[in-house]
Amino acid sequence: MSSCKGKLSWPELVGVDAVPAVRLIEGSNPNVKAIVLPEDSIVTTDFLCDRVRVFVDKDNVVAKTPKIG
Repeated sequence: MSSCKGKLSWPELVGVDAVPAVRLIEGSNPNVKAIVLPEDSIVTTDFLCDRVRVFVDKDNVVAKTPKIG
């Protein structure tokens, strides 16, 4: 993870609606693309410095700390 550039995680976004959360993530680190997923999604285990998974609950609110990976 140390080779990734810019901000690496956004714990302050837990509880925030997904749309502004994605804007804040991509605005604070132009090297990443935020991807919104349901919190119970099954995902690959590969690690990418340009991906941030944003897990949301049924109300489209960020449920877990978004982080690079």
